[in-house]
Amino acid sequence: MARPLKTMTIRCDGCKNKLFKYHKVGKGNLIKMYKSKIKNDNAIYKNGYVFCSCGKKFGRDEGNYIKVYGTYKFE
Repeated sequence: MARPLKTMTIRCDGCKNKLFKYHKVGKGNLIKMYKSKIKNDNAIYKNGYVFCSCGKKFGRDEGNYIKVYGTYKFE
């Protein structure tokens, strides 16, 4: 049985700007964001890292996915 997809909006902790719309599968913390599941991308990519427009670092670009700094829990 396939797990249901959840479309979530991910915002910056600092300025609350929208960074991503992402299709998440299952429950639990958001640790990796697979690029193939990103619907909208408003982030800035620089030197292998992902930033918000306010300058706050969101995560690290690992090629096929983004390693998220901090924990984001969705149910």
